[in-house]
Amino acid sequence: MSESLDEIVANFELLDDWDDRYRYLIELGRTLAPLSEDAHSDANKVRGCASQVWLETRAEGGPGETTRLMFRGDSDAHIVRGLVALAIAIHSGHTAQEILTTNAFAIYERLGLAAHLTPQRSNGVRAMMERIKSDARAALA
Repeated sequence: MSESLDEIVANFELLDDWDDRYRYLIELGRTLAPLSEDAHSDANKVRGCASQVWLETRAEGGPGETTRLMFRGDSDAHIVRGLVALAIAIHSGHTAQEILTTNAFAIYERLGLAAHLTPQRSNGVRAMMERIKSDARAALA
């Protein structure tokens, strides 16, 4: 993915129309590097999402507090793939401790996504965030 979280937030703030924001979210999803067929596994599948979502987590520089987590992801739904891209922009490359203290929901609210996602998609975002935090807790253990 080529856009930083700051760029994503700035671009969202430039778009007033929700159709344009959804299109941008879909474009973000298209920037994700494709996952290998092996990465579309049960172990990487995020439970609690209505759409199929996979998150692949790789720890670098560990163990312990210096461990940085790198995420890659995919979904079978275009908008959800964009939400995966946003989650990766928020968390990937950060230490496990930073991930645990990041309030990703505040970022989703700031972008207006919390108010404009269906309840099913909101539950999926929560499941994805919990999976990322679970991976961070495991990296610290």
